Amino acid sequence: MRLLQLTHNDVISIFPDPILQLHTTRSWDFLASESGTGSDHRSPPVSSDIIIGIIDTGIWPELPSFDDTSIGKIPSRWRGVCMEGFDFKKSNCNRKLIGARYYDIQDDWMESKSVRNNTHRPGPKGSPRDTVGHGTHTASTAAGTAVANASYFGLATGTARGGSPSSRLAIYNACTLSGCSGGTILKAMDDAIRDGVDIISISIGMSSIFQSDFLSDPIAIGALHADKMGVMVVCSGGNDGPDPATVVNTAPWIFTVAASSIDRAFVSNVVLGDGRVFKGSAINFSNFTRLKTYPIAIGGQVAAPSTPFSEASNCYPGSLDVKKVAGKIIVCTDTDPMVSRRRKKLVAEFARAKGMILIDGFEKDSPFDSGTFPFTDVRDNDGAQILKYINSTKNPTATILPTVDVKGIRPAPVVAFFSSRGPGGITETILKPDITAPGVSILAAIMPENETGTIPPGNKPSKFGLRTGTSMACPHVSGAAAFLKSLHPGWTPSMIKSALMTTGKIKIGFMSFSYVFFYLSLMFMHGY
Repeated sequence: MRLLQLTHNDVISIFPDPILQLHTTRSWDFLASESGTGSDHRSPPVSSDIIIGIIDTGIWPELPSFDDTSIGKIPSRWRGVCMEGFDFKKSNCNRKLIGARYYDIQDDWMESKSVRNNTHRPGPKGSPRDTVGHGTHTASTAAGTAVANASYFGLATGTARGGSPSSRLAIYNACTLSGCSGGTILKAMDDAIRDGVDIISISIGMSSIFQSDFLSDPIAIGALHADKMGVMVVCSGGNDGPDPATVVNTAPWIFTVAASSIDRAFVSNVVLGDGRVFKGSAINFSNFTRLKTYPIAIGGQVAAPSTPFSEASNCYPGSLDVKKVAGKIIVCTDTDPMVSRRRKKLVAEFARAKGMILIDGFEKDSPFDSGTFPFTDVRDNDGAQILKYINSTKNPTATILPTVDVKGIRPAPVVAFFSSRGPGGITETILKPDITAPGVSILAAIMPENETGTIPPGNKPSKFGLRTGTSMACPHVSGAAAFLKSLHPGWTPSMIKSALMTTGKIKIGFMSFSYVFFYLSLMFMHGY
């Protein structure tokens, strides 16, 4: 390959443009209770002039989490813009959502890729509006306005609020569902610095398998410039755990965040025909009750012709016989990590199963959202008991109960199974991630979804959703940092980082060594 030689004074280096990936009501209550401040404390009066820049997939501005009713006028130092798009007007910005940008460069990259694959379909492009949901969720977690009686179709009911509800939001739509161009991320960081943001929150990262050095990592480069300008950059650490050395965004000048649990679980129990109950984990809005059970079968027992037992047991696509499956609850195993829970659920649903029980030997923290389809996830020991019941009974039956949320779960916090671990591949002598924050089943604002099978009958699309990942942990720290910045405007990014880490609670134990969970007694937060 012939490299183009450039002598322009403004060009420092040239490297391939990488594609980065997105890292998806009680968490602030939990932090307050763990810090010993209790949930009755109120936040002291703070400035509303702190600006958090969210580089993500955009925003859904009409949601109540971005209402500006009690917020003062926009700070005079703000130099940003509210860009109009084909479905986004300047009037969508307000005193809370003070800026919004989008970037055609990402569309150009996606367009060139789709043209090569002959999949391009022309249509409107360019808008700060969120069509993925990721950016809306992270923005409201960091600085959402308090919204009473928030819930996800009755689950996680409470007052939803961001870590710094008085802060302003500046949105930089730099990503699609397929990923984020590194060049676009760097441009967005440049714009955010020039616009006048105080904190940049990025729930995005490189692949942990193909990590670049800091000289060719766009987030590391942009964060260094931000740090020199006094702008703090908070990034997610990635979702490739529990293997070691999988953490990303490890530059020393980045505040790197891992994900941990809170003391809430979403439970969907299995009731067998003999009356025994087994605890399952899931989010489903089925109409099943204890009063009626349904035939239950192992996936391998209802295999399609010429399908190996192991494939049908794992609910591979095309592995189940529709005639044998219809009307039954199907039990699938999870011994093949290549077939996701979502795919297994779709396979069972397509085969007209009445519901699905997944036996999952891994300690997955994230409850799967199956919408109205009855689904639950049970652990190995319980799964073995269910299989024994099926094989020892002539006409085995069961039911899957709809989800309820349970509070007071212990131990908590626990570093999430999926959360990437250190040490950093480039900075092995510097402990990374720096801190953990709630990242499991976090309720926050979400773009309204109206997909068939996702909304319980009689309900409108929810304005809030439950998401899991280090993407959700990152804006918790961004919100906490904004709160501190409002109390101490002169503090540098290093001072804020130090304050959060040194007032945190060190968690030493299996799979949580060197992680810090911040409780920040200064915050007196409650309700998110």
